[in-house]
Amino acid sequence: MTSNTPQPVTFKPSGPLTGKISVPGDKSISHRALILSALAVGKSRITGLLEGEDVLATAAAMRAMGARIEKKDEVWTVHGVGVGGLIQPAVALDMGNSGTSTRLLMGLVASHGISATFVGDASLSKRPMGRVIDPLSEMGADIQARATSDYKSCLPLTVRGICPAIPIEYRLPVASAQVKSAILLAGLNTPGITRIIEPVLTRDHSETMLKGFGADINVETDAEGCRIISLTGEAELKPQKIKVPGDPSSAAFMVVAALIIPGSDIIVENVGINPTRAGLFEVLQDMGGDIRFRKKRTVGGEPVADIHVRHSSLSGIDIAADIAPSMIDEFPILFIAAAMAEGTTTTRGLHELRVKESDRLSQMAKGLEALGVELTEKDDGLIIHGSGGKPLAGGRTRPVIETALDHRIAMSFAVAGLMTKSGLTIDDIAPVQTSFPGFQNLMAELSS
Repeated sequence: MTSNTPQPVTFKPSGPLTGKISVPGDKSISHRALILSALAVGKSRITGLLEGEDVLATAAAMRAMGARIEKKDEVWTVHGVGVGGLIQPAVALDMGNSGTSTRLLMGLVASHGISATFVGDASLSKRPMGRVIDPLSEMGADIQARATSDYKSCLPLTVRGICPAIPIEYRLPVASAQVKSAILLAGLNTPGITRIIEPVLTRDHSETMLKGFGADINVETDAEGCRIISLTGEAELKPQKIKVPGDPSSAAFMVVAALIIPGSDIIVENVGINPTRAGLFEVLQDMGGDIRFRKKRTVGGEPVADIHVRHSSLSGIDIAADIAPSMIDEFPILFIAAAMAEGTTTTRGLHELRVKESDRLSQMAKGLEALGVELTEKDDGLIIHGSGGKPLAGGRTRPVIETALDHRIAMSFAVAGLMTKSGLTIDDIAPVQTSFPGFQNLMAELSS
């Protein structure tokens, strides 16, 4: 897991970024590939798996519940135990910094006759879990969580599963792929039909992969435009061969860096462009970004392309709230693009950013102000007045940016440092290992 000793790093102004690179595998798909492979009967093979700390936490948890998971060369092999075949973990499941691991595995345990205690690092232990606890409790699971001054339900928490669980119909009160996926995973070992009503479309990797593994799952759209996801429980999943595409959330940092640094011209190869994840690229194109998708293809049911990016003069825009679910993790790096644009960028509908690894609205606002960016922080977004392409942060003193143990805050300001007058220092680069091992090496490769 990430070191407890802070690792400050200084990022200095850079010349043009050029060349071709590949980013690590998609984090969302990697989590789900491990979990569903562990629930299949037989041997699944996974290539391209993200080997960041978040995904490794999921792998460790699935091993603790009975799955045999091995790696040889670039291939991960998972010997599944079958739906209903999980065993009681002997120790608490350490989720590190991974909210995705925690929420998805809470759903998995909820419908099995076992109990599991979930623990995490200081950042994860502050994040609310109530939105997952509510539907899982309706299904019959007994969940005991720690209360804090901010939230009633945080880690450490214990899930006591029930078998058989109760199938439910649940309307998502907030747009959350993690909540949706937790319910679906619980539904796999629940007799009858578990039904989810999704008013706002969120990333659909769980539905796509469940279908690929042979689950009886159906997705329809009702007259109001809501997605109705129905899953028939007591599923029998079949082992698969999975190739994980590059993570668009990781590619985002390279894409924005190339857009804002004059003379840049890069290609990021083999990136997933699932429409439920591609909101950032659409917004950047609307801002004037020269972003083109080459060699579009489908890999394992997921759309993939090579992304060609050239430096562009960006313009501030008003970003609609309804696009937020398709780019919720990318707003920190979008704020950097907005800080370099000509004019004002307005964002709204981003309440979710306040309960991520950090309060991302507050942390990004604080860091941008340290770079001399004019902005207004609202309850649900930022209004950013861009520099018109001029380098950020005047003066001889290099600002020190507080990352609050948040990997996306760290990487976003690492990119910003490339377009400052004298550089900036990230107070701790260590959290980047949770999602993007090799980030600094890839950035150096593009600027060499």
